[in-house]
Amino acid sequence: MGPPLYQQIADDLRSKIESGELPPGQQIPTEGDLQKIYGASRNTIRDAIKRLVSLGIVQTRAGQGTFVVGAADPFVTTLSALPGSGFGGGEGATYLSQVGERHRSPRVSLPKVEVQVPPPEIGLRLRLGPGAQVVSRSQERFIDETPWSLQTSFYPMEFALKAPRLLMAGDIVEGAMGYLEEAEGIKQVGYRDWITARTPNPNEQSFFGLEHDAMVFEIFRTAFDTTGSPVRVTATVFPADRNQFIVNFGVVPEPQYDLPWPDDQTDPGQPDPHESLAEPQAAAWRSRPSLFSWPDSGDHPSSED
Repeated sequence: MGPPLYQQIADDLRSKIESGELPPGQQIPTEGDLQKIYGASRNTIRDAIKRLVSLGIVQTRAGQGTFVVGAADPFVTTLSALPGSGFGGGEGATYLSQVGERHRSPRVSLPKVEVQVPPPEIGLRLRLGPGAQVVSRSQERFIDETPWSLQTSFYPMEFALKAPRLLMAGDIVEGAMGYLEEAEGIKQVGYRDWITARTPNPNEQSFFGLEHDAMVFEIFRTAFDTTGSPVRVTATVFPADRNQFIVNFGVVPEPQYDLPWPDDQTDPGQPDPHESLAEPQAAAWRSRPSLFSWPDSGDHPSSED
């Protein structure tokens, strides 16, 4: 038994989009036209469109129709730690500079600071008792003016007694963990990343422009000090359609996507083989994260490092 009709229709439309027959920005046929093309009911057509929307391939605009969206250029985050540092994937350097190194334009909002009783998944990771309070610092992050991630760092309230800048709605230039080491002698020596996947909540749907059945990654990074005690939890939400991740173990070379070509086999009639993959080919490979390594990039921590 083959896949349901709505899926067959969605797959056919997806093939037309990927081939360029339906380019980015073009409106796909109306529901009525698609009914005639595929000989399907209106509900079946709507289910097919919903599937394409959930995959981030098309976008429905109220009163206008459904349009092909341009594929996001994924940003690759390295989650593994820098050897011997206790900091990983860019901790200790700002998110802004790391994205800039990829020749892309980064932006972050000023931190939104709150004192609150943490959600259970945060309180448990910080090993806090019932009713204990935390300082939370939340930021919206953009790449090329596209919403890219939402990040909130949580600190035990007691830290703010000797480190009051945690309560200020401004960047901590030296990084929050650097500030805590200076102010209280709290030194981060390692961390644990707990990676989850789920559908977005209404706030995330609105910020990222996602459908309710899209997928996001949520990474809980728990930082530990020299005594093995948790000192910070950073929860970062990444839409799956514009984010990929790398984890390195041992001594490995920097990720690259240049095609190898021996110097004595250069064909002068062909494009320079030492140049990177042409953009269309690179774009196709970007959608295959299990087979493709992209240039190294910064991690999700920003000025909260």
